[in-house]
Amino acid sequence: MTAMLEMRGVSKSFAGVQALRDVNFTVEAGEIHALVGENGAGKSTLMKVLSGVYPAGSYEGAIVFDGEERRFRDINDSEALGIIIIHQELALIPLMSIAENIFLSHPPSRFGVIDRNTVYRRTAQLLAQVGLRESPDTLVTDLGVGKQQLVEIAKALSKRVRLLILDEPTASLNEADSEALLERLRAFREQGIASILISHKLNEVARVADRITVLRDGRTVDSLDCRSERIEEDRIIRSMVNRDLAHRFPERNVAIGDPVMTVENWSVHHPLHTTRQVIKNVDFTVRRGEVVGIAGLMGAGRTEFAMSLFGHAWSYNISGKVRLDGREVVLSSVPAAIDAGLAYVTEDRKQLGLILADDVRKNVTLASLRQVAGRGVIDDVVELKAASDYRNRMRIRCSDVYQETGQLSGGNQQKVVLSKWLMTDPKVLLLDEPTRGIDVGAKYEIYCIINELAEAGKGVVVISSEMPELLGICDRICVMNDGAFVGEFAKEDATQENIMRAIMRNVRMAGAPAAAVLTQGAVR
Repeated sequence: MTAMLEMRGVSKSFAGVQALRDVNFTVEAGEIHALVGENGAGKSTLMKVLSGVYPAGSYEGAIVFDGEERRFRDINDSEALGIIIIHQELALIPLMSIAENIFLSHPPSRFGVIDRNTVYRRTAQLLAQVGLRESPDTLVTDLGVGKQQLVEIAKALSKRVRLLILDEPTASLNEADSEALLERLRAFREQGIASILISHKLNEVARVADRITVLRDGRTVDSLDCRSERIEEDRIIRSMVNRDLAHRFPERNVAIGDPVMTVENWSVHHPLHTTRQVIKNVDFTVRRGEVVGIAGLMGAGRTEFAMSLFGHAWSYNISGKVRLDGREVVLSSVPAAIDAGLAYVTEDRKQLGLILADDVRKNVTLASLRQVAGRGVIDDVVELKAASDYRNRMRIRCSDVYQETGQLSGGNQQKVVLSKWLMTDPKVLLLDEPTRGIDVGAKYEIYCIINELAEAGKGVVVISSEMPELLGICDRICVMNDGAFVGEFAKEDATQENIMRAIMRNVRMAGAPAAAVLTQGAVR
């Protein structure tokens, strides 16, 4: 079959750092082509070259589309040919309607005036095409992330998309929303629309891709045809990281001590809907040197529980007691929680965990300014030494600690967040989705850091939507549903089936429909 797209010998560098090296990449019409690799492998850079974000002249090589070489000056040039990119950070305006977002850049008009009837009618057609039943007048802020992804796809369809590029489209979605999105890609394939899927979720990639291309260190290192070859995750992983991961999860010496944090009768109400109890009389214990996982469906209250503990960062009308090292503490503010020995790594590192426009140095020391200041003034030399020490200790890949944090890969950004909280020397770390949106190699490094923290006598709490992750790294798993703990399993008793059985039993007791339960054993 003749390729719709050919990228020939593409190379791209930034300030002497080679991001792409002689990359060749092809996509056929109506094909789902997955592009995988570690963070920093060059996937997003390659797609920015293709979409005109990096214009012709800023890279070496050629782009051939529909048999003609193209030199895109900007993203408008690529969109004119039907090449549409949807970035991981969605480009929607929350306080505008779905219709306004879809046609913001190209509204239908009559005699120079926007034709609102046409906008509404075409939006309704596009929403039906992507499987959304919302009204075109619905504000984007009222939609969940999964539905916002579908709005982005509807927006692409409005521009007569022929090649759709999706960068980590399911990173923030639950299982049901992820499956709905992948089903859309299958439907587009039948319509002749090609897709490039960038994803770290190898099970999803293997499920929908026609071909898989692996990038490593800016080079094409492997290509698999899923239509004629048996796809093995181990082969993909070996190509990505250039080593065997015989054990996905590192071993550690478990030495669990006395309780370091005890939570008693903890209750929390919703900060906006103040009559709604979100956390319901929870008792919870973490011991020194222990890694405790919290599993549950989406909306079970896991994040709300962690944030309410961390200085009432999300809460209203909290009651209950918290003891650290046997002493009752009052966690009425974030500074109070930090001083008491708690640290919380948020699930949303870009919005809540980092200042992306600041350098690595400032982000690492942000929660520990008193340690790098004298008489209220930051000592630049002390700050530089502290940040450099954590850069080396955490193996953060950056040019130096003055590099802007937003320029780092997702895995290295996560290491910066961890460094920030480790510098506070906490007794207990609350890790909320610590490996979301990072590749298998970087995940392994994060698991090693978690092990090191446990071996140093810290108490570690891991909230994760990936069941294999919880089973692989935790000494004990607590199951949460509807704001309460409904099950607890020691490592030797924790299985996917037992955990899902505990969730199912309590979902049904609460009267939820069976369809609400996630498939394939994944929990949220």
